[in-house]
Amino acid sequence: MTEPSYLAAVRESYDTVAAAYAARVKAPSELDPLSRAMLTAFSELVQASGRGPVADLGCGPGKVTAHLARLGVPAFGIDVSPKMIELARAAYPHLRFAVGSMTALELADGELGGILAYYSTHHTPPELLPVVFVEFHRTLAPGGYLMLVGHAGTGEHLSPTRAYGDHSVSYASHFLPPERIAGLLEEAGLLVTARLEQEREPGAKRWIAGFMARKPMDETAA
Repeated sequence: MTEPSYLAAVRESYDTVAAAYAARVKAPSELDPLSRAMLTAFSELVQASGRGPVADLGCGPGKVTAHLARLGVPAFGIDVSPKMIELARAAYPHLRFAVGSMTALELADGELGGILAYYSTHHTPPELLPVVFVEFHRTLAPGGYLMLVGHAGTGEHLSPTRAYGDHSVSYASHFLPPERIAGLLEEAGLLVTARLEQEREPGAKRWIAGFMARKPMDETAA
């Protein structure tokens, strides 16, 4: 499969900001109680299913991957940025991290008991999200879980030129309505079992939305 062109911009941008990003991003222990509870619930669901490891897709410097491991989940991380993977391996040498893209995962069909996409899909152009979600479905075992959390919005796109301490970046961010995200997940064959949205401030164009989804045990149920 030919690599989508937008990935080069994402890779180069996060290689540029990797150190600054790692210094700024919060550890899971510093997150708000609701965010921590969602990660805990996801880990408990995956462990109860007993269906395999969890891939933290778009893992960045590995802080959330390590948190899942501390919760008892056999987790590993994948990120498109080699610099991010270098930082993750240095910080957590006991865990597995690899460079890769969620558009074409080098994983076997049904290999995963869980997928975490934590603030990692918003750089994907909306027209390519179906490709990503089909990869999620392909690599999940029947009965496996997906937890997707990120920025939702009213459909606008942003293309900043500076970020994380005034570093040059060239990626774009896409903020879709939660209903569209849920619809794309279900079109990919994943059953959305829970949704949680941050309360919107009056006039806000962006907010946080989380989704829990599951690959059906019986594909005829999808």
